[in-house]
Amino acid sequence: MPRSRVRTTAAVALLMATAAGCGDAGGLQGAGATPTAVSPARLWPELTPASSPAFEIGEVTTEVVKGVDVPGDDIRKADPVAVVRAEIAANPDDYEGAKAPYRETDRRMADCDPGGEDTRCPVLTPYYRDLDGDGHEDLTLGFRLLPDQLTAIRVYTVQKHRLVRVMSYDDAVSAVELAGRSVIVRAPSEVAGYEYRLQWTWDAQANAMLLTHDEMLRTGERKPSPRPSATPSASGR
Repeated sequence: MPRSRVRTTAAVALLMATAAGCGDAGGLQGAGATPTAVSPARLWPELTPASSPAFEIGEVTTEVVKGVDVPGDDIRKADPVAVVRAEIAANPDDYEGAKAPYRETDRRMADCDPGGEDTRCPVLTPYYRDLDGDGHEDLTLGFRLLPDQLTAIRVYTVQKHRLVRVMSYDDAVSAVELAGRSVIVRAPSEVAGYEYRLQWTWDAQANAMLLTHDEMLRTGERKPSPRPSATPSASGR
């Protein structure tokens, strides 16, 4: 047999063996039918687009805090208790008087002073992080809204030598987190096994923290309360 034919035959045999070996070693296999992609369906295209919101949900809430100094534009030097007192003074209908919904918060502010009972002070531990990306820390502050057992969550920054509130939210809160330039609030849901997750993120155009995510997440099944036994106890016989 000519030498060229021997080499060709050997090469073909080697190629076939290699191909068979690759197939045995886990080659590509079909994963079954792929679901057909379904594009979004627009409902009621004849509706006239709305030009303004029907309800106010507080997308942008900014306000200059009056009466609180920020020495050297260092937000850590702003007194968190003074910040809360400034909000109380600016909203007397909410905090002052026997009919105010958060009157107990106002009463307990005295416990935030030196010599007061710290555990009764409604102002929570302040946290500092650069949320607006300007290289300077911002203040995330929380305080209790009593007697309703709600939590007020506020974010403050310094702009033009003034303390400015750039986020405000009140709720029955189960957890608060800081992630990047976002504030994440978790709140209990009336639906068993679920919670609300709301996220505010700094927006340079709005110059405020905007509500960018509002969703309901599954947290797990809640175990039902045990039912009383229908069998009478021995003592009842």
